[in-house]
Amino acid sequence: MGLVDPVQDDYTVPWPPNRPLTRHDLDRMPRDGHRYELVDGALIMTPAPSRLHQRAVAAVYRALFAACPCELEVLFAPLDVVIAPDTVIQPEVLVARREDFTERDLPKAPLLAVEVLSPSTKRVDLMLKWSRLEAAGCPAYWVVDPDTPSLIAWEMRDGAYAQVAKVTGDEVARLEVPFAVTVVPADLTS
Repeated sequence: MGLVDPVQDDYTVPWPPNRPLTRHDLDRMPRDGHRYELVDGALIMTPAPSRLHQRAVAAVYRALFAACPCELEVLFAPLDVVIAPDTVIQPEVLVARREDFTERDLPKAPLLAVEVLSPSTKRVDLMLKWSRLEAAGCPAYWVVDPDTPSLIAWEMRDGAYAQVAKVTGDEVARLEVPFAVTVVPADLTS
């Protein structure tokens, strides 16, 4: 069993390996069932989520969908959110104005982005995506940890995220952005 020789096996990379990737490069990725995102030109591939993770995503979606006004839309991944030419993310759940979507993507920051943590994405969700969404002016960002269960919510205040809720278990978060909704973390995983 030897190593693959890229020259002999005519192996090609779908983009030049000597520069940050862009949306154009992301469009050339294979349609292989993996979830690909870009943050500052770096490719991030996310593995399939656990059953508990998916249950939390579905519960967040249902809570937001039930409270959503008609001029807004709640969607779940995969849907590209293009916040810069080199940053294309797919929040687990998002809320945006209906008029802001194209048939293909959301070409700007949503009104709300929600990530459900998993061991493989925790650092990306809490650091990279948090900072990029803040810089893009996303009015609200939530992170749900289904293992705890817990919710942390931030809202934009004077150009920076301020934590507006941190609840666990049966505690109640009453959030107002992008619309009024009540979230109980324990309800997201049951």
